[in-house]
Amino acid sequence: MKRLVIITVGKTHSGKTTFARALEKQLNNSFVMDQDNHAEFVNTYYKNLQPKQGPNTLKHSLSKLIVDYAKENTDFHFIICNSNRSRKGRLYLLEELFTTDEFIRILVHFDIPDEVLQERVIQSQRSTNIFRGAYSNFEEVLVRQQAESLKEDVVDPIEGEADHLFVIKDNEEVNEVIQKIEQITERYIYQVEGYLAP
Repeated sequence: MKRLVIITVGKTHSGKTTFARALEKQLNNSFVMDQDNHAEFVNTYYKNLQPKQGPNTLKHSLSKLIVDYAKENTDFHFIICNSNRSRKGRLYLLEELFTTDEFIRILVHFDIPDEVLQERVIQSQRSTNIFRGAYSNFEEVLVRQQAESLKEDVVDPIEGEADHLFVIKDNEEVNEVIQKIEQITERYIYQVEGYLAP
């Protein structure tokens, strides 16, 4: 039977982590895979092993290990809680790690206005132990992400990129999206068990 993979897309402080944790509580047999947790772990215990510049290959290797382990040793649904703003990065997830023959793929795009995010990062109490290199606060991260929005590969997800796409423009919409994801799960289970025509 297929599992769900729910992949968040959005800038810092757009509500991805809050959404992922709320979904994990509602979606039976699921877990959150959040690279910020891996970054904090690496920074705390293996800081000297990290590359000084370029992609954080140590963090990515840890994340890949966890995904592979969960795929091979559990039947859990995946909630991938990262920014995932690069189309190339999303295609890697959708075409290499979470293929259509094994997963129902859902993208949840947090399209929150920059002025809202700016206010949130200024007031942020989140741990900064996830940072590597020049960043010292989330305001700097948001500025970088705003600049990256001009790059060709940093694009919003579109219909057809995955099996389902939900766009959240206001965090009040989170509960409705969670309910829709639960409905997708229920409908698929009914189809597999023969209660509904496919």
